[in-house]
Amino acid sequence: MTEPLLATPNVDPELPPSSDPLGEVLQLLQLTGVLYCNAELTDPWGIEVPELPGVMNVEVVTSGHCWLELDGEAPVFLPEGSLVLIPRGRQHRLRGNRGDRTTPLQDIPVEMIGERFEIMRFGGGGRPTEVTYYGVRFDPYLADRLLQLLPELLHLRTHVDDGSWLHSTIRFIAQEARQRLPGSETVITRLADILVIQAIRTWIEQVRDEDRGWIAALHDRQVGQAMALMHRQPARAWRVDSLAREIGMSRSAFAARFTELVGEPVLQYLTGLRMQLAHRELRETGDTLAQIAERVGYNSEPAFNRAFKRVVGMPPGALRKRHSATA
Repeated sequence: MTEPLLATPNVDPELPPSSDPLGEVLQLLQLTGVLYCNAELTDPWGIEVPELPGVMNVEVVTSGHCWLELDGEAPVFLPEGSLVLIPRGRQHRLRGNRGDRTTPLQDIPVEMIGERFEIMRFGGGGRPTEVTYYGVRFDPYLADRLLQLLPELLHLRTHVDDGSWLHSTIRFIAQEARQRLPGSETVITRLADILVIQAIRTWIEQVRDEDRGWIAALHDRQVGQAMALMHRQPARAWRVDSLAREIGMSRSAFAARFTELVGEPVLQYLTGLRMQLAHRELRETGDTLAQIAERVGYNSEPAFNRAFKRVVGMPPGALRKRHSATA
């Protein structure tokens, strides 16, 4: 099983506060690679990619060019060096040229190189295009707040040999895919993880401040610092006044600004964060409810159970059973 992209936020409380609130939040995505495919395509060709709930689609044009069509959106031309992120796994189509017939993805034969690494060769033998595809799974509960802000389609592009991080990473992925050396699958999946995070970071920097909402709070010097403190030490007995003191604000000014930017009061946000972390612990560990409760800031298991049910909608034990049955 592919390891999560980012480590858990359980850190040494003696470490200094993070100066990167966004980085602390991105840890909650817990991205895990599902499938990597290197597609060697020749005109004419078209692929119908089905809807994949809970999966981010990452598509990179490493050579040639193609078109992407997403219902409700204008067709997007993807030249060499393009990176496309479809955050919510919507059905879409890739074509070598406008009007090329499409074939369902599941009907196209592939060569399996590893458990989740495959090579696709498809098309009519004309102009070549190479597209790398990476499917990323995430826990919708953990990622929900950020995913709501992301657009349906995120398209970044680079120019050949422009020296950008995007071009360098894309070139490295293409090289690894062609050489197929031992360990290539691991290298490619890690590079694709980097592409996802870099794409999200680039989008955040490009959108207008007034459109950022919750993201704007992360960029606020004092509120962002308070959010990072809670993410870094979720089990600490935080109060509004203690957080305000840490960031050098008065209690009333901090409470008002936090609610204005984040959209909910400080302690409500903290409770939601703790339940997000508990949600992951319940899914990924066999620890007792009492152990998990303590790690997310509850000395009483009944109090943890009540808070979890109120926020998530079901008791923690029931959620664990459901995840076990699904697995």
